[in-house]
Amino acid sequence: MGSRLNSAIIFVTVISQVWVSLGKLSGINVWPQARSVSWPQPQATLISPSFIITSPEHPYLSSAVDRYLNLIKNERYQPQVSRSVNITTPPLVTLSISVDDLFTPLHHGVDESYTLTIPANVSMANLTAQTVWGAMRGLETFSQLVWGKPSLVAVGLYVWDSPLFPHRGLMLDTSRNYYGVDDILRTIAAMSGNKMNVFHWHITDSHSFPLVIPSEPDLAAKGSYGPQMQYSPDDVKNIVQFGLAHGVRVLPEIDSPGHTGSWAEAYPEIVTCANMFWWPAQTEWADRLASEPGGTGHLNPLNPKTYQVLKNVITDVVNLFPEPLYHAGADEIIPGCWKADPTIRSFLSKGGSLSQVLEKFVNITLPFIVSLNRTVVYWEDVLLDALVKVDSSFLPPEHTILQTWNNGPNNTKRIVKAGYRAIVSSSEFYYLDCGHGDFLGNDSLYDQPASSNTGNGGSWCGPFKTWQTIYNYDITYGLSEEEAKLVVGGEVALWSEQADPTVVDARLWPRTSAMAEALWSGNRDETGKKRYSEATDRLNEWRYRMVSRGIGAEPIQPLWCIRNPGMCNTLHPFVKPLPCLKK
Repeated sequence: MGSRLNSAIIFVTVISQVWVSLGKLSGINVWPQARSVSWPQPQATLISPSFIITSPEHPYLSSAVDRYLNLIKNERYQPQVSRSVNITTPPLVTLSISVDDLFTPLHHGVDESYTLTIPANVSMANLTAQTVWGAMRGLETFSQLVWGKPSLVAVGLYVWDSPLFPHRGLMLDTSRNYYGVDDILRTIAAMSGNKMNVFHWHITDSHSFPLVIPSEPDLAAKGSYGPQMQYSPDDVKNIVQFGLAHGVRVLPEIDSPGHTGSWAEAYPEIVTCANMFWWPAQTEWADRLASEPGGTGHLNPLNPKTYQVLKNVITDVVNLFPEPLYHAGADEIIPGCWKADPTIRSFLSKGGSLSQVLEKFVNITLPFIVSLNRTVVYWEDVLLDALVKVDSSFLPPEHTILQTWNNGPNNTKRIVKAGYRAIVSSSEFYYLDCGHGDFLGNDSLYDQPASSNTGNGGSWCGPFKTWQTIYNYDITYGLSEEEAKLVVGGEVALWSEQADPTVVDARLWPRTSAMAEALWSGNRDETGKKRYSEATDRLNEWRYRMVSRGIGAEPIQPLWCIRNPGMCNTLHPFVKPLPCLKK
């Protein structure tokens, strides 16, 4: 084979475009885009049948090496767009991995940088990283540089890479609809392929309590949808270990004191307004008991037993999840729900306020969580809600991170200006459930004249968030340089009122990939120009590769566009499109 390769130049297909460090288009396709790529000549070589990956021994890195070695040898991905490259010799025999620090755990802010060098005319490539987690990111990049049957890999190539933001997450709600362990593992694997590193698991809510708490087993036994829709401690261990082996942290969220109606199945005495109709007839929206059906139920901060149960839950969750962050929720306190309880009404009649009720709750639970060596993450409502919120003195910035979901850049600005670290999940950009209508029966939003279509189709956060909308969002927009340093990253969110395992892949991918690149290497080229056109080409190719890896990602263009690069672009300045007219 080698002599035949030396006697002629053979042209083969190569994957789609990437923007290299010199600002030129090449045939390299990596998602998310690397920070710096140099491939001055379109060259590739064969992957040797005896190809190996050498690396230091480490439980999670060794698992990743085995996984990627199998992928590299067997994936044989066929690109959708053909490119010509020169074949060089000898075949690539070895990818050698070196890691400076084998002991740093997968925590927030860990170094994920790596350098990948694949020289031409030699049989060894080199991947160097400060930590095993950076080495995993480099392995993913290497796997995307391999294609074809027989397998080829780009050579004469240099990559330096490191994320712009340390927190690149995905939130999945498993309370409103249940997802099996395999669905969660598949999602984590897809996250790893997109170089994301935080699986934010919104485990419980008012609708169901699927997590088995060893010290409080009745919460799941009575509050879940059934014994087949629960997560056991062994399930959690499996998910956490799978995440670590893929470089993905599992961040648990046990939302409270709101969103806790499911707790009432086991402890009705500590939950206010549980199982009541969410919006009684003839009442104003301000007097509702919940913001959606099934959402009623708040823990009662004035009942001492609330804290006995909650401290047991928190302690067990901390023991189940090694992640140093603990998401405590604290969003969407509905005044009507607390006011339905006689003890809280009595407190209010004596001059107390609902904000003081919440402050009591936070003042007891936050120090307890911190005592367990955890940093507490809350939704922004705890500080920014218009009606029920706590004074900032109850939220020490050194122990608190706030996750924003309202008002886009404005609320992010308010959070960081107050001195808090922020995780950005703005619903206007990052809520993946939006645009699918609502799930209410007898919804008057749909009772419109036949010629009318108002109200975003019934979706409170419509329209649908396209990948372009997600890709375009700058999570530090409007912030000073110092304020921007407090933005630790972002998360897309999939709330599950209208999602379950049958649609989860298409709801998440490849739209989540758009955020993954924006937070890893940004959405602009080195001249500062948005890279929509070439990003579309790369995302198309990456979507097909994800599908080949078992992820049911939805298409973003017709296959014709993919097979005819550039023909589905526009060369005109943006104008409002004309309506589609039928003859």
